[in-house]
Amino acid sequence: MFTPSGPTFRELAVQALSSIEHGYDLLAPKFDETPFRTPDRLLDPVLHALRPLGPFQSGLDVCCGTGAGVGVLRQLCEEHVTGVDFSAGMLAEARASLPDDATAPPVSWVRADALALPFSGAFDLAVSFGAFGHFLPGERPTLFAQVHKTLRPGGRFVFPLPAPPRVCSPLYWALWAFDASMRVRNLLWRPTFVMYYRTFRLSEVMAELGRAGFAVELTPLEELGRLKDGSPRCRLVVATRIG
Repeated sequence: MFTPSGPTFRELAVQALSSIEHGYDLLAPKFDETPFRTPDRLLDPVLHALRPLGPFQSGLDVCCGTGAGVGVLRQLCEEHVTGVDFSAGMLAEARASLPDDATAPPVSWVRADALALPFSGAFDLAVSFGAFGHFLPGERPTLFAQVHKTLRPGGRFVFPLPAPPRVCSPLYWALWAFDASMRVRNLLWRPTFVMYYRTFRLSEVMAELGRAGFAVELTPLEELGRLKDGSPRCRLVVATRIG
């Protein structure tokens, strides 16, 4: 799962017993050497699916981490790109990994909580990759309302959503075990570390996006293939701000 230069088991244990913010500050220097970084095999299909929806002027990567999504936005946006995260360590790594490029739009890095974003009507595209497990279900309406606030009318909030694992598959039970262990950890240890894989359900998310003021469409990412039942392995959720 990890490259030789990735974090050790001890480093991961220390991170897991920290708060989310401090844990990611600790992990940041080695984050891109872990499987937690959004892989190019997912980023590229999202990029290809978004191109026909443009052109875009300015883009926001919500919970940008080390900047993988910002790299996508730089290929789609013409004027400016912003990455926002509440981990100073992750932002430092992002800034170092994506230096200034005269052929690409400039990038701003902002440290902020996604539940209290310091922007209003500033973007026509917002993306997020792999961050939603850090928000409890009760926090999602606030998160979606904050993203809605950052967009201009007609702006889009876009993120990939893989199909859930088949019940009784090894992955299903691995994710179930991870979530269960995380709940036990948070009962017994402070500060809490919120990271759950099985709380982001498509039907609930679509309803919450609708209540936040978005019109929602689903686009299959055909480059990632389909399951045996014919359903897509991954969908792109395209939520457009109404009004």
